[in-house]
Amino acid sequence: MSIHITEFADKKIGEILEKSDRRGYLLRAGVSGGGCSGLSYVFDFVKNPDDNDKVFSFANISICVDKKSYLYLNGMTIDYEETLLSSGIKIINPNAKRSCGCGESFAL
Repeated sequence: MSIHITEFADKKIGEILEKSDRRGYLLRAGVSGGGCSGLSYVFDFVKNPDDNDKVFSFANISICVDKKSYLYLNGMTIDYEETLLSSGIKIINPNAKRSCGCGESFAL
């Protein structure tokens, strides 16, 4: 398994990187303790991956994940959603047994 991204998310995140003068940066995906369900998703843009990161390359962006977070994120799909009320990353994680209403935290 690995990390997946939809075409739309790949395009939108690539546009965000370009507009913010971060062309060539990677999207770091991770997990931290906390949130209303126990674990929270963490995202950041980084210039270089760490030595032990797993890196996944797509058409417009690359995603890096530390080994510990990869245990929780393996198999996830990153999507991007635009609605009248909000826009941003949406996570589809097959490892999550439940998640909070906002989708920012999950439990195993």
